[in-house]
Amino acid sequence: MKTDMALPDNHRIDEEKYRSLLKYIRLSVTEKYDFPQEIVQIDGVTIATLGNFSASTGKPKSKKTFNVSAIVASALSGKEVLKYKAELPPCKNRVLYIDTEQSKCHCHKVLHRILTLADLPTDQENDRIEFFVLREYTPDQRRDIIRWALHEEENIGLVIIDGIRDLIHDINSPSESLDIINELMRWSSYYELHIHTVLHLNKGDDNTRGHIGTELNNKAETILQISKNAENGKISEVRAMHIRDREFTPFAFEIGDDSLPHLVEDHQFKMSKRERLSSYTDMTEQQHRSALEAAFSDNDVSGYQSLLDALKKGYDSIGYCRGRNTLVNLCKFLIQHDAIQKNGRGYMYNENFHI
Repeated sequence: MKTDMALPDNHRIDEEKYRSLLKYIRLSVTEKYDFPQEIVQIDGVTIATLGNFSASTGKPKSKKTFNVSAIVASALSGKEVLKYKAELPPCKNRVLYIDTEQSKCHCHKVLHRILTLADLPTDQENDRIEFFVLREYTPDQRRDIIRWALHEEENIGLVIIDGIRDLIHDINSPSESLDIINELMRWSSYYELHIHTVLHLNKGDDNTRGHIGTELNNKAETILQISKNAENGKISEVRAMHIRDREFTPFAFEIGDDSLPHLVEDHQFKMSKRERLSSYTDMTEQQHRSALEAAFSDNDVSGYQSLLDALKKGYDSIGYCRGRNTLVNLCKFLIQHDAIQKNGRGYMYNENFHI
C-alpha cells in the first residue's frame, strides 16, 4: 500500500502537481478529440492550424516580410490577400507581431502595409494587432517579453515572430535550437494559437540556416520558401518547402508602385535543381504522397492499365512525366514499398507507406 507520510511537504505538493499533469496528458480511447482548427489556407490547402507553428524562409531580400504581411492582412480582414485566405475564430481574432531585427521606423512601414492590405484605417490604432519591436534586447530578454505578452494579451489567434534566430545565442547550438522549438510547441499548444516565424536560408544553398533550421524542418507544420525569380529579381516566388497537407500550386508576387505586394498572374515557374526529378527513387516521401493523392483522387482504381493511367496523371502533376516502361517500374517500386495495395480486382492507395 502506497503512503506519502514520510514525504516532506514540498514533495506532497510536487506529487499533487504531477498527478494533475498525468491526468492532463493521458490519452483516452473513449474521449473525442477535435482536429485543430484550420486558420490559413492557399487554394484550399491548409498551411496553418491552431496549436501548431509554421515558418517562412528565404534568402536576404527575397521579400519574406512582404509575404508575412499578406498572411497577417488576411487574418485581420478575412479576405484573400495574394493567395492567402485566413479566418481566425471570433474568440481568437487578434494578432501579435514580434519583430526582432528592424528599427521602429521600418516596423512602422510593415504595420502600415498590413493595415493597407487589409483595407483598414492607418490613421488610428487597431486593437486587433499588437506590434512589438525587440531589436534592442538580448535573446533571453526577447523570449521573456514574448512569454509575458502571451500571458497578458487576450484573444490572440496568430503570432508572428519575424526573426526566430534572434531568440537564441548560437544558431548552430543543438540544445538552444531544441529549446526554442520546444518553446514554440509549448506556446502554440498551451495558448491554442498559431505561431508563424521567419528564418533565413543559407546563402550558398537552399537549406534553412543552422541547427535551428534542422529542428524547424522536423517539427513545423508548414515551411514556405520565398525566393527571387532567376530572370526577374523584382518577382518573388512562394513554394511549399515542407507541408503536412498536400502541396499547393506555387504562386508569385511583385511589389507595385504603391509599395504593396501584388499577385503575378500566369507566372511561368522554372523548377529548381531541388525540384528536378531524375528518378522516382530520388523523390522524397512527400513528393510520392502528393503524386499518389492526385492519382487516387477518385478513390480506388480498377485494372492494371487504369492504374498506369492514374499514376501517369498523378506523377505528371508534380512534374515527373514519363512513358509506359518507367511507369511499369514505378508501379513495381510502389507495390514493393506498400504504397499501392491490391484490393480485389483493383488497386488502392495506402497512406501509411514509408520509403
